[in-house]
Amino acid sequence: MNDTTSAVIDTPFLYDRSGRRYAVTDRRWRGEDGTPLALSPVPGLTPGQIDTGERSLWRYQAAIPVSPRHRVSLGEGLTPMLPLDWDGLRVHFKLEWFNPTSSFKDRGITVMISHLLGQGETHVLEDSSGNGGSSVAAYAAAAGMHAKIIVPAATSAAKILQARAYGAQIELVEGTREQVSDEAIRQSEQISYASHNWHPFFLQGTKTVAYEMWESLGFRAPDNVVLVAGAGSNILGCDIAFSELLEARQIDRRPRLLVGQPEHWATIADAVNGIDPRSRGPRVPTIAEGASIANPVRLPETVEAIHRSGGAAVAVTEDQIRTAVRKLASRGLYAEPTSSVAAAALDHFIADGTIGPDETTVVILTGAGLKSAEKMAAVFDTDNNPDEESHA
Repeated sequence: MNDTTSAVIDTPFLYDRSGRRYAVTDRRWRGEDGTPLALSPVPGLTPGQIDTGERSLWRYQAAIPVSPRHRVSLGEGLTPMLPLDWDGLRVHFKLEWFNPTSSFKDRGITVMISHLLGQGETHVLEDSSGNGGSSVAAYAAAAGMHAKIIVPAATSAAKILQARAYGAQIELVEGTREQVSDEAIRQSEQISYASHNWHPFFLQGTKTVAYEMWESLGFRAPDNVVLVAGAGSNILGCDIAFSELLEARQIDRRPRLLVGQPEHWATIADAVNGIDPRSRGPRVPTIAEGASIANPVRLPETVEAIHRSGGAAVAVTEDQIRTAVRKLASRGLYAEPTSSVAAAALDHFIADGTIGPDETTVVILTGAGLKSAEKMAAVFDTDNNPDEESHA
């Protein structure tokens, strides 16, 4: 890792993988070397610095390097962390669908759009398989910006409708998620690219989920955080926040980051485990559409974050994801298949002994089942469920 990440400094700056520095006011979304930008460390919070009168993630303003003058907020954050019995273990589920657009993406987008508004941007471009586009559309509307969202043609209709309802211009692109991203990068020559995968300020918002865990647990870190990964922004957000809290001497260890991915889209898990992704054969569509990212742009950083935490990653099958959707629903949690990958991973890590009975474990559920109506219908297809009762 570049030496710029080794210590907290007073004036944050952006840097790319080559080590080149850029001012935070620089209007760019990637480095001159073509790699993603990261923000140099900012000081971690102490309990006394939390604005307890603020009922949103902006209660952690002291650790968010965006001026409050440009804040664009819809009340995101402070999502419930529900303790449940899960196969005899007490597990906390962080319900991120309580965010304004029903997904965790709102955490990163509120900070990213606030930053872009402060730079004077009036038009933004995003590419998304659904939740990210809906979130950018919502916050752009709140900021008075025009948003254009480039979306895979196969995206769930409900997610496209939501972005359209906020007034965003929608462009459907046939092909893979990577082809959609390539088209957005091409168009970014004319319009500011507000990519949740590329923009460094997005991660400054996703990190707040870890601050909420810390605060909710009485200013302690959990032992384990279980996540689904597509591009890996929740992994990186947790890594950033727990690093800040370590530097501020508010915790004495990092939680292990335990990650799940769909088996045919397990680029991060394969890299963690030293598996050649080509050994899995051709990529096939997954019910967990939000995690179907073949080439995460921050792959090296994501793998390093998992290793740094002493964590692990696993690929889960489609059947395991469907089972997890049903298992969550049986406990009253209507989680979309993408976020249910985390529950499938939880089952794996309990079964193999990675998660012990006396440990504090938090599972992040990223989005609501209501946003993936077609995929949820496929899981709960009563025509294929002989046990379903029929009433005239």
